[in-house]
Amino acid sequence: MTPELVAWIAFGAYALVTAGLALRGMKKTTTLSGFALGNGDLGPVVTGITLAAAIASTATFVINPGFVYAHGLSALMHLGVASFSGVLFGLLVLSKGFRKQGMADGALTLPHWIGARYGHRPMRTYFAVLNLIAAVTFVVLIVKGSALVMQHTLHIGYIASLVIIVGFVFSYILMGGTYAHVFTNAFQGGLMVIVALAIVASGLHLFADGIGPFMARVDAIDPNLVAFVNPKSPLFGDVFTVYIAGFVVGVALVAQPHILTKSLYLGKDSDVPRYLLVGSVVCIIYTAVLLAGLYARVAYPDLAAQDAVMPAYLARAFSPIVGVLISVALLAAGMSTLDGILVSASTIAANDVFLGLVGKKLPEEQRQQMALKASRYILVGLGVVSFVLALDPPKLVGIFAQVGIYGLVAASLVPIACGILAKPAANDVFAASIVAPLVHVAVYGSVVWVDGGVLNPAFSATFGIFAALLTLGVLSLVRKTKTAPVHEAQMGASR
Repeated sequence: MTPELVAWIAFGAYALVTAGLALRGMKKTTTLSGFALGNGDLGPVVTGITLAAAIASTATFVINPGFVYAHGLSALMHLGVASFSGVLFGLLVLSKGFRKQGMADGALTLPHWIGARYGHRPMRTYFAVLNLIAAVTFVVLIVKGSALVMQHTLHIGYIASLVIIVGFVFSYILMGGTYAHVFTNAFQGGLMVIVALAIVASGLHLFADGIGPFMARVDAIDPNLVAFVNPKSPLFGDVFTVYIAGFVVGVALVAQPHILTKSLYLGKDSDVPRYLLVGSVVCIIYTAVLLAGLYARVAYPDLAAQDAVMPAYLARAFSPIVGVLISVALLAAGMSTLDGILVSASTIAANDVFLGLVGKKLPEEQRQQMALKASRYILVGLGVVSFVLALDPPKLVGIFAQVGIYGLVAASLVPIACGILAKPAANDVFAASIVAPLVHVAVYGSVVWVDGGVLNPAFSATFGIFAALLTLGVLSLVRKTKTAPVHEAQMGASR
């Protein structure tokens, strides 16, 4: 049996199981809320696995090892330590409060949560539009990464790979919404754990003489590759970018529309700690895959294309049969995040944009049915747009996606964190959420588009977040200063 035949059989089996789970999900999806969040009957273990699989997408398994290969230890510290620590911190601090407020307000999406928390319809619409724009950039990243893996695995062309991936994933989410997303992610996430452990184990022989000799081999290739801050790297060349910006952006990444909302899938508040524990442990396993970037640098230093490092490593490091089985599982890694983004994006478009245009003149049941249909039509449209963009994506698609996603999370972090931990004036928060992405784009653009340089988007996003906090602080102080004399006057009159 040839590796190509094994690959097609494995992918066919995977597709059949996924389709069956999607059909099961379709039977439970009858309303927009069921499409968006399920019916409150999902347990902490399956939801925790779904959370981890949604966080660790194609970026973790396919794209980011290429950054480690190209930039060395500094990239590993930024992506695998600083950013990952920030993600865990953000989840631990924000998940319980987000769920509590979301359940109280009946929120279906992140923009819905923000709009309800602050009673501010324009802010809800603003975040809906921002989320949809960012979703497209992330979808293109995942679709391209998955298509690269499929090319190497099934030995078909890039365009054919795009057609299969877009057609398959968009179809099963079209049927089953969140239930299809959760059921398939539990299956996909389990495969990803096995694959992650196999990839980590594949390079352990390189440490036969110890960590020191291994790092000496990396050092022999380029001493900058073993530096905790790579002075020659345009992306990981200073302490602020690698560690501070990495952590801050990691915290902000939990404000993606398909991450924090996972806590709303749970049946009860007491499920949150177990859900976070499961999600965190599985995420640690997934993140360890970044080590493959260093493995590849030592074992195969001749690899050229950064975005293709992982597919090439798998083809060389494993036997043909095992390699194709792992590659099929890597396709699951991409699809596990892609389906979560699609559920959130289509729900946002239907719940926060479409229903806003429809108004409340129609009966609620009719509005919900219309919104459910709209979410599916929107899903088809998003598939077409993503396919067209993925035909000719940017050279470093990881950076392309990061610019969009980091702009979104820079805007979202302050409203969400303040909505959980405090509640400033809605207009002040709205202003801060507008400043954040503008500063992010301005800083990034001034370096990349104006000066022609290279910049890690985490750097500009962190400045955007700091600018948002500064804006909120100044506006709150001004508001407090203005209200103080009025309050004192009222107190004097009462005496």
